[in-house]
Amino acid sequence: MSQSSFKVAFQNVENAVKDLKEVEALLQSGSGADEDIQMRDLMKEEHVEITERIETLRKELLQTLIPSDKHDTNNVILEVASGRTTGGDICQQFTKEIFDMYEGFASYKNWDFEVFNYTPADYGGIHHAAVRIAGDRVYQHLKYEGGTHRVQRIPEVGLSSRMQRIHTGTMTVIVLPQPNEIDVSIDPKDLRIDTFRSRGAGGQSVNTTDSAVRITHIPTGLTAECQESRSQLKNRDTAMRVLRARMYQQMMGRETEQRHTARKYQVGTRSQSERIRTYNFTQDRVTDHRIGYMTRDIKEFLKGGEQLDELIAELIKHAQREALLELVEDGNHRQTGEGGPVEQWG
Repeated sequence: MSQSSFKVAFQNVENAVKDLKEVEALLQSGSGADEDIQMRDLMKEEHVEITERIETLRKELLQTLIPSDKHDTNNVILEVASGRTTGGDICQQFTKEIFDMYEGFASYKNWDFEVFNYTPADYGGIHHAAVRIAGDRVYQHLKYEGGTHRVQRIPEVGLSSRMQRIHTGTMTVIVLPQPNEIDVSIDPKDLRIDTFRSRGAGGQSVNTTDSAVRITHIPTGLTAECQESRSQLKNRDTAMRVLRARMYQQMMGRETEQRHTARKYQVGTRSQSERIRTYNFTQDRVTDHRIGYMTRDIKEFLKGGEQLDELIAELIKHAQREALLELVEDGNHRQTGEGGPVEQWG
């Protein structure tokens, strides 16, 4: 946090409160004359305006106390992958629905949505897909979407020959902030580059040339591939961008683990292993388990519009409250620990 930003925000609140007190004093001192009545009406309007301004300034003051995430303004590489547990076609169909949801959300937010990799499955589902989403503060909004998403539904007719009972499936969302070239240094000698033919649904070849590219970073074992373009050069460039993002995420994960040793649970730690949300089609309900948020009308939610935007806004607020709580706890620890009293704003 910046002391100068805090001081400016604090002074703005103080000045607005002073203005409010002056208006209140004038309102109390007025007489019953016609001119005074007109003036009182104007001052009442000003009183409302200043009160609203104070509320906004206090929120801005609060923001100066919340540790900022340097990646919030970054674009992202978002991946979806079908679960490998029981559910098979259920998982693949659900993965496509979630993919479509984020495409809808990108449109809702006026973001660019560029497909890097798309591996379809039978019955209209997908196994895996990776996209680049670019726009205004994309990572700030999508970083809380990373994790395991669970679906509970009765399979659609024709989708499964099993008995019509509720099935459970999962899919995983991975959200990687897209780094600048200078953020990740990769030695070309550490890379293995393989080419192969692009594959479509059912395993059929959709390209007669070896244009698809898979890049492996040998020291870490991280891989990335792209098969969307007929140009091997373009696919190679795209795969490198994905690989850089994955390596950057790995670096960030180590930093995050070091920063958050005291608090095991925190929204936004980008853990990909825990179930974060359940989509229960039989009860027409979406539940986010991290904050206990529940909303109805799954079909509307999966359009990726206002409902998803509202949930993400709640997740951001919750993460900010958690960050403030951690800040207070750290301050109390410093105040009572060996480090001496908490530093005061000078």
